[in-house]
Amino acid sequence: MSDTATVTTPPEAGAPARRRPALSPSRASDFKQCPLLYRFRAVDRLPEVPTRAQLRGTLVHAVLERLFALPAAERVAPRAKELLAPTWTELSSDSPEWTELFADGEPGETDKWLASAEKLLDSYFELEDPRRLEPEACELHVEIELGSGVLLRGYIDRVDVAPTGEIRVVDYKTGAAPREIGEAKALFQMKFYALVLWRLRGVVPRQLKLMYLTDGQSLAYTPDEAELVRFERTLEAIWQAILKAGKTGDFRPNKGKLCSWCDHQAHCPEFGGTPPEYPGWPEPDPGEETVLDRAD
Repeated sequence: MSDTATVTTPPEAGAPARRRPALSPSRASDFKQCPLLYRFRAVDRLPEVPTRAQLRGTLVHAVLERLFALPAAERVAPRAKELLAPTWTELSSDSPEWTELFADGEPGETDKWLASAEKLLDSYFELEDPRRLEPEACELHVEIELGSGVLLRGYIDRVDVAPTGEIRVVDYKTGAAPREIGEAKALFQMKFYALVLWRLRGVVPRQLKLMYLTDGQSLAYTPDEAELVRFERTLEAIWQAILKAGKTGDFRPNKGKLCSWCDHQAHCPEFGGTPPEYPGWPEPDPGEETVLDRAD
């Protein structure tokens, strides 16, 4: 049920295909949080070991996408739970290294982990009845070049369009980041999607809805055009700062609360580490978010 909405300039005839560096909500958020973290992820592309919570979020997102591909009458909690095991088999087949997180665990660890994913699905069904919804798209890939030349790229969990044309952007949250930090990061992500959809379709989304499946709560936000114009300028400023840092290699660390969750402390000067030799610019990550990025 994945879909795509794209507006970009086509390459010249005969030119080799090349992914232009782009700004995704995850990488923009990384740079805001810590420029060095952006470098580690987008330029150095240092490997990161996912947590079980991240994998659970990825799994639940995939199950909900598959659920909405079913006829409306079949979108019930038992059916969603039936999708968990086969979806995990499919995901782990594509990324067999994920199963290593359970290799040293006690017998039944995977079953317990799947049961914890069931609880998140139960929470989802307490928040809404998917039988009453017909989303326009799930896991919608969006991409657009702004007038300033900044290329934006990302995935939206779900887009609902009312018969009157009003757009609702829905994002599922399953992670356990500190709530005050997590909500600010989530709203940044949602404004990113609202801006892209506005520039693609000429319509400001009526509602941005965050569904927190861990605690069974939802947060709704209504953006306006003036706010999105300001946000567009923010993204342009972030991209210019990234380009400036890219030319010099001066991606500075910014120590904060989220450092405890960072995989790269061994390379960070704030923790006595040394970054790898700067590989140079302009070959950063093309801005394509991974399924782990999109989980939360």
